[in-house]
Amino acid sequence: MAGNHAVRAWLGVCLASLLTACSQGNGFSDLDTFMAETRAKPRGHVEPLPEFKAYEAFSYSAADRRAPFEPPIDVQLTMVDQAPETNIEPDLDRPKEVLENFGLNELTMVGTLSGAGSSLYALIADSEGGIHRVRAGNYIGTNYGRIIGVSEDRVELIEIVPNGRGGWVERPRSLTLNQDEG
Repeated sequence: MAGNHAVRAWLGVCLASLLTACSQGNGFSDLDTFMAETRAKPRGHVEPLPEFKAYEAFSYSAADRRAPFEPPIDVQLTMVDQAPETNIEPDLDRPKEVLENFGLNELTMVGTLSGAGSSLYALIADSEGGIHRVRAGNYIGTNYGRIIGVSEDRVELIEIVPNGRGGWVERPRSLTLNQDEG
């Protein structure tokens, strides 16, 4: 058994020396030469980025003038400072009704009710979920709208709105029955 160990030890020493002899070869000499040449070359210089001027917006000041190739247009002034021709104006002294706090786009007609004496009331829903009963003569909307008529499928009203020249003008409007409500 002792001889067996000696043979194995001698075989291990031979194998180790063989591997050591093989590993010291110059198999990477071409790679080492390339790396040495690359390190010996002068290093490159990266140019700094050029500075760009910030974009300056161009303001075209002749946009409101006539195009140079079109003939001039003769403009007649028709609306000179005139006094309002009508005496229409809202009654600002009366107390506001509840539905005057909502614009017409926030109100929808959801139904009608028949009252005593064959008077017809409209049911109006506001944007906060409330339902209000109105009839001719009530006020509705933010533009001083006065209800002039109630039918089965619509509420007719007249709003008083500014005309842009310091006066007021009446404008007819209507709310129709919302068929989508159940």
